[in-house]
Amino acid sequence: MNTSNLKIIGRIEQVDLPEWEFYSLEAKIDTGAYTSSLHCHHIEPFKKNGKDWIRFYLLDPDHESYNDKKLEMPIYDQREVKSSNGETELRYFVQTKINFFDGLYMIEFSLTNRSAMKYPLLIGRKFLKKGPFIVDVTNKNITQSKKTEEST
Repeated sequence: MNTSNLKIIGRIEQVDLPEWEFYSLEAKIDTGAYTSSLHCHHIEPFKKNGKDWIRFYLLDPDHESYNDKKLEMPIYDQREVKSSNGETELRYFVQTKINFFDGLYMIEFSLTNRSAMKYPLLIGRKFLKKGPFIVDVTNKNITQSKKTEEST
């Protein structure tokens, strides 16, 4: 592997989800997780023009970035995911764009209740391979520091 094109990120990074108008959200970078997940509530599947769709609210009302916006989009996939506590849960997956590090990428998120977790977003290995990114666990918000340096 050519290590010169690896992008170093920290264990926590700020990301934007521009299609949903969420900005500067803290995401936990988790190399132990294969998929990325997103904290949502009132997750409700429904049919639209004969297709499977999902509606949900991102984050909790007490989160600083909560905007009380109900999101509706097509279901990308539905599959079982083993959570960090070892329990298997059937989850809905959606796709959206994420502004991360130095670019805009497509990302697949499973929708789940992460209210007991410190970070509402978890970025897993499936997405990290797109970078390719390498995680420096001794640092956090490296991408934010990089943006600040570039703007000065």
